Amino acid sequence: MPSTSSTSLAPGPLVLAGLIAVAALSRLLPHPPNFSPVEAVALFGGAYFGRRSLALVVPLLAMLLSDFALGLINGGIYADYFLSAGFVTVYLCIALSTVLGFALRGRVSAWRVGGYSLVGSLLFYLVTNFGTWIGSPMYPQDATGLAAAYTAGIPFFQNTVAGTLVYSALLFGSFALLRQRLPALRPQTA
Repeated sequence: MPSTSSTSLAPGPLVLAGLIAVAALSRLLPHPPNFSPVEAVALFGGAYFGRRSLALVVPLLAMLLSDFALGLINGGIYADYFLSAGFVTVYLCIALSTVLGFALRGRVSAWRVGGYSLVGSLLFYLVTNFGTWIGSPMYPQDATGLAAAYTAGIPFFQNTVAGTLVYSALLFGSFALLRQRLPALRPQTA
């Protein structure tokens, strides 16, 4: 039986990164607008990666990978996104939600994950719609324009909440099941 040394690669970070990558790439499947894993992968990474640097980098890279894939599939339609304020605000939200996920470390429960998913969804709504208002000539740069940007985002907000709750349940639930079956995953990982 091979021995494991302290220099061998621990399975935990690989499993976490794999779950995050699969969730992020699920954006390639048909889905309603804003029904995505964006906030869920951030919360999940923040909750389980032992190293905060990995917790921040892995969700951001997974989402970037899925954005590049969407860009290849959708061509010019998606290319403008990479140069928009929306791109910056979405990635800011991923980073902020990862930090939010740090508060779940060692305290994961269905209620907490649900609550943090709602907070993450609200954060995403507030930040991205503010970014839309700032970065779009479509809205006047006054209180009326800001209110219009937030109002226009309301139909997408319900899908953000639903997507975050569903993907959080899938990610956190899958990892809990894996931890029950694979002892190497039980301690907090890298």
